[in-house]
Parts: sequence; structure tokens; C-alpha cells
Amino acid sequence: MIDKDRLQKQSGIIGTSNGIDQVLEMICQVSPVDISVLITGESGTGKEVVAKAIHRSSKRNNDSLVVVNCGAIPEGIIESELFGHKKGSFTGASEDRKGYFEEANKGTIFLDEIGETPLETQVKLLRVLESGEFMRVGEAKTRRTDVRVIAATNKNLADLVKKGQFRQDLYFRLKTVNINIPPLRDRVEDIGPFIERFALEFTRSNDILYRGFMPDAIRVMKKYDWPGNVRELKHFVEKVLVLEKGERITAQIVEKELMDYMPLSPLNNPSLPVVVQNTTERAEIDLILRQLFMLKQDTELIQKILVNSSHPSAGDVAYPDANAIENGIPIPQKSMEIVEDGYRFIRDDAIGDMLIKDLEKEAIKRTLKFFNNNRRKTARSLGMSERTLYRKIEEFGLEPKIKRN
Repeated sequence: MIDKDRLQKQSGIIGTSNGIDQVLEMICQVSPVDISVLITGESGTGKEVVAKAIHRSSKRNNDSLVVVNCGAIPEGIIESELFGHKKGSFTGASEDRKGYFEEANKGTIFLDEIGETPLETQVKLLRVLESGEFMRVGEAKTRRTDVRVIAATNKNLADLVKKGQFRQDLYFRLKTVNINIPPLRDRVEDIGPFIERFALEFTRSNDILYRGFMPDAIRVMKKYDWPGNVRELKHFVEKVLVLEKGERITAQIVEKELMDYMPLSPLNNPSLPVVVQNTTERAEIDLILRQLFMLKQDTELIQKILVNSSHPSAGDVAYPDANAIENGIPIPQKSMEIVEDGYRFIRDDAIGDMLIKDLEKEAIKRTLKFFNNNRRKTARSLGMSERTLYRKIEEFGLEPKIKRN
């Protein structure tokens, strides 16, 4: 049995979270067994690092590990790259050439972003997985290779199968063993060790004085979602170290640089910490209601100006009847005041006939329309994360009315 602690040190896999512990357990179990493995996870989570750890701990570790990024190879030449070609089989084929599967014979081949491979190529991949047989492009001779296949993807292959974009038989063949790497936002306890590793490696290789990250700076970084995962964190650490050369990294420095990643004010940035007393759902509803009331207030101010041809004071703001402007009826005073604590936000005659859900839906719908269906601006204006906005749009059935960019 492979020692997990030793494996982690040798492979360079960083983290002590439960998610990473499970990944290490899976590597220890599958590495000695000559079986294909599918590694899943978001982009930037470290799928290639896991693949290398499996190869290094396998019986094939004395032979080569060939890494292939399927998504980076043009569709027209991917079969030639994978299986090789015969001289003269196509324009530019000036000599016989081995493919990656031949180069990896007796070793391991890592097919990264396998979800990007064309359907025609998937048929040949399945044959290699099943029997080890393949043919070079332009050649009728069947060749054999003894290779272990490790595949990886950041896509949901099951969804691709349903859409007819990925072969079901290849999917079932690949998912015999599946190692899923959790995103960085689900293992924030690993962020500190990552920061130290990246900072030490970068400063040593670039001869930069390193004074460390303050604990409060790391706490701020743990509040950010890191949609680019470990890759984004690494680039961020390097950027901060270059810009603040020789300085100890504080929370203020981190917040300033994070604003460049997501240019929002701290109070409206869903990726930075905000102290609240309510639950997340309650806080989101409160923010949506406040935004709705502000929109109502703006509408009333405009209507008052149109009707009275004057600028009303804040104390005169009131909800008009729907036909007030059209019929020339004076707008009633103080039927609803949009002010802070101690005043009513909702008309008395509306009580009993309205739901929080309706207010929330109207706020989202009108704000989307105001920002031309720009979801990022809408989420920022409503004070919620984009993920929450997407969920609300789907919940309220607003999707058909939104133009996708």
C-alpha cells in the first residue's frame, strides 16, 4: 500500500482539507492497478498534477508520461497527432511519424480536456482503450500499444452524452474510476499553504525579498471565490509580490489588488467579506427590496417633475396611481415614504396582497431591463452574487427574456 503522506510530499499536492485527503486516498488506491482513470474538476484545480502523481506511483513510472491537451489540437490533425501517419497520407506528411500513443508505449498517456475530442476520434480512442489497437492515418496496418490512459475534463461528460457530443460507450469506459478535484472555494483551508508555496518558489527564482503575508491578508483571500482556482491564486500571488516588492503583504494590499480582478466597491463585492447579522438568504432579500424601493422612488421623482413641472423634496415622495399622469390626477402625498428607519416602505392598501417573491421578481426583472440584460451589472446593482442572480432568473422563469452575450 502506498504511503499517503509520502505520496503527497513527492507529488507536490498541497492541502489538508477533506477534499484533498479523499483525492490522495483515491490516488493511493488506483495507482498500482493498471486501469484507466478519469479526473474531473474545474479549470485550474490541478488535474495534471494528479495525473502525474498517479503515473509516478504506478508500475509504469520508469517509462514515459505523455501529456496531450486535446482541446489545443485542431480537429483536422488530432488523429495524426494521437495515432501517427504514413508518409504522403496528406499534404505536408513528408515522412512516417509516430503518434502519441506509440510514444507512450509501456508508459502512460494523459489526455487532458478529453471532452473536446471530435466524435470520429472518440471511436478510435475507445478501440485503443478496449484492445490497445490503432492504425496510423493513411495506413491499413493495425498496430498495438501497451499504454495506461488517464483522461481529464472540466466539462460534465454526462451532459455532453445527452447532447450527442460525447459517445456514451467511451464515457462509461472512462468513468470506471473517477477522481474529482474540488474547487478552491470549497477548500479554503488550503489557501494558506498554497500562498506560502507559490510565494517562496517565486521569490527564490526571481531573487525577490519576501517578508510574508499577514494573517489578515490571508483571511481576506479566503473570502474570495477564486473562479480560476489554484491557477488564478498562483498568478495573483506572483502579481502582488512583483508590485509590492520587498513589502509585507497586508489586507489592504490584497483588497486593492482584488479590486482589479473584480472592480466593485467592497460593500457591493460578493467575493469580499461583508459583516451581516442575518442569514445569506435574508440579507439578499433585504438588498433586493431596498433596490426595488429605490427604483420606485426614482420613478416617482420623474413623475412628480412631469406633472408639477417642479422638483419635489424628498419628504413629498409618494406612490402615484397607475393612471395619475394620463388622467392629470394629482399624486397623493406620503402614501409611501422611501426613507430610512422608522418609516413604512409599503403602502397600507398593498398589505395582504403581495409576496416577497413578487417583489424580488420585479426588482430583478426591472434591474435587468435597466442594465440591458447585463447580468454582471444587475447582480452588482442588486448586491448579490452572479451565481445567485442566475439561480433567481431560472427560478422566476426570466430566462427567455434575456439575451445571451
